[in-house]
Amino acid sequence: MISLNTFASISSRDTGKTMVDASLGEIMTTCEKIHWLLSEGEKWLKPEYRSCGRSMLHKIAKVEFSPLGVVGAIVSWNYPFHNIFNPMLAAVFSGNSIVIKVSEHASWSGCFYLRIIQTALAAVGAPENLVEVITGFAETGEALVSSVDKIIFVGSPGVGKKIMRSASDTLIPVTLELGGKDAFIVCEDVDVPHVAQIAARGALQSSGQNCAGAERFYVHKDVYSSFVAEVVKIVKSVTAGPPLSGKYDMGAICMQEHSERLQYLVNDALDKGAEIVARGSVGNIGEGAVDQYFPPTVVVNVNHTMKLMQEEAFGPILPIMKFSSDEEVVQLANDSSYGLGCAVFSGSQRRARHIASQLHCGGAAINDFASNYMCQSLPFGGVKDSGFGRFAGIEGLRACCLVKSVVEDRWWPFIKTKIPKPIQYPIAENGFEFQESLVHTLYGLNIWDRLRALVTVLKILSEQPPAPTSNRRRND
Repeated sequence: MISLNTFASISSRDTGKTMVDASLGEIMTTCEKIHWLLSEGEKWLKPEYRSCGRSMLHKIAKVEFSPLGVVGAIVSWNYPFHNIFNPMLAAVFSGNSIVIKVSEHASWSGCFYLRIIQTALAAVGAPENLVEVITGFAETGEALVSSVDKIIFVGSPGVGKKIMRSASDTLIPVTLELGGKDAFIVCEDVDVPHVAQIAARGALQSSGQNCAGAERFYVHKDVYSSFVAEVVKIVKSVTAGPPLSGKYDMGAICMQEHSERLQYLVNDALDKGAEIVARGSVGNIGEGAVDQYFPPTVVVNVNHTMKLMQEEAFGPILPIMKFSSDEEVVQLANDSSYGLGCAVFSGSQRRARHIASQLHCGGAAINDFASNYMCQSLPFGGVKDSGFGRFAGIEGLRACCLVKSVVEDRWWPFIKTKIPKPIQYPIAENGFEFQESLVHTLYGLNIWDRLRALVTVLKILSEQPPAPTSNRRRND
C-alpha cells in the first residue's frame, strides 16, 4: 500500500513544494472530495423533480443526469496530484471516461499517478482505459479538445481563449479555470496577529503558486502599520530551500523563468515607488544546484499602476495597500481583470459579508482564506479573466452530465393530454377567443378575472363547434 508520504513526496519532487504544502493542498483536498462524493454524490445525480406550473398540473416534471461520454481535462502543473484526481473523480463518478493531459512541467508525477489509478481500476474490474493520462505540448492539447465530449481546462487566460476557439469547432461544453488575483481585505476591527498568520499562509502556500492564492492585500489605514509589522515578522522567519529535506518552510518555484518574471514584477513596482520592507531567506541549496528559489517578499507603497497589482504573480509576494473606507476597498478589489475569489476579515461578520457581497468574483471566504475549496459541496470557478463554468460541488458534478428535462403524465393512462376542439386543426373560428380565455383562466390577475374567463372557456367547449375558418374560406 502506498503511503500518503509517497503521494506528497512525488508532488514535492516534481513541483518543488514542501511536504506540508503537498499534504495540505493536494492530499487533504482530494480526500475531502472523495468523502463528499461518497457521502452525497449519488443523491445529486438522481432525477430531480420540479414543479409543473398551472397549465401542466396533470404532468410530472423532472431533470435527469446522464453521462456525456468522454471528458477531456487539460490541467496545470502546480497541483499535479489533485489536478488529476479532481476532474477524474467527478467524471468517472458521473459515468464518464476521461482523458487528462498533464502539464509538460509535471509529466513525471502524472505518469506515476496514472499507474496508481490503473491499479485501482483493475482491482474493481473496471476497464483500464476508463482513465487515461497523456503528456505532450500544445498540439497534444489541441488534439484532445477536438476528440472529446467536454473539456475542462486549468491554466492561463491566453491558452483558455485558444481552447474556446478550438472547442467551437465541435461545440462541446467548456469549463475554464484561468487563475486569479484574489483580494485579501483586512478591516480595522480584526485581531491583527491572527489575520497576519492567515495572510502569510494565503500568499506563501506552495510558494505562492496557487490559483486561489492571496495576491492583493488591502488593509485599513488604522491597522496598516501594525499589520505590516506582523507580516514582516512572519516573513523574515520563513526560509525557502530544498523541499524534500524537511528543514524549510517554503519550497522552490517550479520553473526557472517564472522566478525571473516574479523579479520583473517586483522591479516594476519598485520603479514606480514601491518599497520592499522584508524578505525571507533561502537556505543551502547545494553546490551546482539550479537556483529556482524566490524568497518570500513583502512590498508596501503599492498602487494599481503597478503590474504587481494587476497581473497574476503566482509567487510568494505580499503587496500591501492601505484603504480608508469600505466603499474604497470594494472599488479597489473590483479593479481587476480577474475574479476568482476573495477573503474579507472584520470583527463584524455582517460587515465582512456586506463587503464580500459587492465583490465581482466566484467565491468569498468570510474571516478565512480559501476555505471554500475545502467545502467540496461548493462549486469552484470565477468570472472575467478567471474563466467560467464550475468544477467541484453539485454544479461541477452535474457539469459532467447531459442534463435532460423529462415530462410525463401523472395519472397515465386515465388523464392524458388532449387538444381542445377549438384549437384542433383545422382551427375553429372561435379558436383565438378560446385560447385567450384559457390564458386568463390560468394567469388572470385576480380570482374574479379567472372565474369569468373559466366560464367563457366552458361555454365555448360546450357549444356546437362552428365551421372551421379554412372550410368557410373554401366555400366562399
